[in-house]
Amino acid sequence: MSMLIFMLMLKNNGGNSSHVSVLRSLREQAGLTQAQLAKQIPDKTRTKTLTQSAISRWESGEDEPELTVFQMKAFCRALGKSLDDLPDEFVFRISSSGK
Repeated sequence: MSMLIFMLMLKNNGGNSSHVSVLRSLREQAGLTQAQLAKQIPDKTRTKTLTQSAISRWESGEDEPELTVFQMKAFCRALGKSLDDLPDEFVFRISSSGK
Protein backbone atom coordinates (compact mmCIF):
# COMPACT_ATOMS: atom_id res chain seq x y z
CA MET A 1 0.00 0.00 0.00
CA SER A 2 1.28 3.46 -0.88
CA MET A 3 1.16 6.17 1.78
CA LEU A 4 1.48 9.95 1.55
CA ILE A 5 3.76 11.39 4.23
CA PHE A 6 3.80 15.01 5.43
CA MET A 7 7.16 16.27 6.65
CA LEU A 8 6.40 19.13 9.00
CA MET A 9 9.35 21.49 9.17
CA LEU A 10 10.06 25.10 9.90
CA LYS A 11 11.73 27.42 7.45
CA ASN A 12 15.26 28.12 8.60
CA ASN A 13 15.27 31.62 10.03
CA GLY A 14 18.98 32.23 10.29
CA GLY A 15 19.62 29.00 12.16
CA ASN A 16 17.63 29.84 15.28
CA SER A 17 15.45 27.19 16.84
CA SER A 18 12.06 28.85 16.49
CA HIS A 19 10.86 25.30 15.77
CA VAL A 20 10.85 24.70 19.51
CA SER A 21 8.78 27.72 20.44
CA VAL A 22 6.25 27.37 17.59
CA LEU A 23 5.33 23.74 18.25
CA ARG A 24 5.32 24.18 22.01
CA SER A 25 3.29 27.38 21.68
CA LEU A 26 0.64 25.66 19.55
CA ARG A 27 0.42 22.78 22.03
CA GLU A 28 0.21 25.10 25.03
CA GLN A 29 -2.43 27.29 23.33
CA ALA A 30 -4.50 24.12 22.98
CA GLY A 31 -4.05 23.50 26.71
CA LEU A 32 -2.31 20.17 26.17
CA THR A 33 0.70 18.52 27.75
CA GLN A 34 3.10 16.65 25.50
CA ALA A 35 1.58 13.35 26.70
CA GLN A 36 -1.98 14.54 26.02
CA LEU A 37 -1.09 15.62 22.49
CA ALA A 38 0.73 12.35 21.83
CA LYS A 39 -2.30 10.31 22.88
CA GLN A 40 -4.43 12.06 20.26
CA ILE A 41 -2.16 11.24 17.33
CA PRO A 42 -2.12 7.64 16.08
CA ASP A 43 1.09 6.01 14.95
CA LYS A 44 1.48 5.13 11.27
CA THR A 45 -0.01 1.66 11.83
CA ARG A 46 -3.04 3.18 13.62
CA THR A 47 -2.68 0.51 16.32
CA LYS A 48 -1.11 2.77 18.98
CA THR A 49 -0.62 6.46 19.61
CA LEU A 50 2.55 8.51 19.59
CA THR A 51 4.61 8.86 22.75
CA GLN A 52 5.35 11.89 24.87
CA SER A 53 9.02 11.49 23.95
CA ALA A 54 8.15 11.83 20.24
CA ILE A 55 6.45 15.17 20.91
CA SER A 56 9.39 16.23 23.08
CA ARG A 57 11.84 15.42 20.26
CA TRP A 58 9.75 17.47 17.82
CA GLU A 59 9.66 20.44 20.17
CA SER A 60 13.39 20.28 20.86
CA GLY A 61 14.20 20.05 17.15
CA GLU A 62 15.83 16.65 17.66
CA ASP A 63 13.36 15.10 15.15
CA GLU A 64 11.09 16.56 12.52
CA PRO A 65 7.52 15.30 12.44
CA GLU A 66 6.83 12.91 9.58
CA LEU A 67 3.07 12.42 9.52
CA THR A 68 0.61 10.61 7.28
CA VAL A 69 -2.48 12.49 6.14
CA PHE A 70 -4.49 10.63 8.83
CA GLN A 71 -1.96 11.68 11.49
CA MET A 72 -1.87 15.26 10.20
CA LYS A 73 -5.65 15.47 10.53
CA ALA A 74 -5.41 14.17 14.11
CA PHE A 75 -2.60 16.65 14.85
CA CYS A 76 -4.73 19.57 13.61
CA ARG A 77 -7.85 18.33 15.47
CA ALA A 78 -5.88 17.98 18.72
CA LEU A 79 -4.61 21.55 18.39
CA GLY A 80 -8.01 22.87 17.34
CA LYS A 81 -6.48 24.16 14.10
CA SER A 82 -6.94 23.61 10.39
CA LEU A 83 -3.98 23.35 8.02
CA ASP A 84 -4.70 26.95 7.04
CA ASP A 85 -4.45 28.00 10.70
CA LEU A 86 -0.90 26.65 11.11
CA PRO A 87 1.83 29.29 11.05
CA ASP A 88 3.26 30.30 7.67
CA GLU A 89 6.69 29.26 8.97
CA PHE A 90 5.68 25.61 8.59
CA VAL A 91 6.83 23.94 5.40
CA PHE A 92 5.05 20.79 4.29
CA ARG A 93 6.99 18.36 2.16
CA ILE A 94 4.87 15.51 0.90
CA SER A 95 6.47 12.24 -0.08
CA SER A 96 5.08 8.87 -1.00
CA SER A 97 5.97 5.71 0.86
CA GLY A 98 5.61 2.37 -0.85
CA LYS A 99 4.70 0.55 2.38
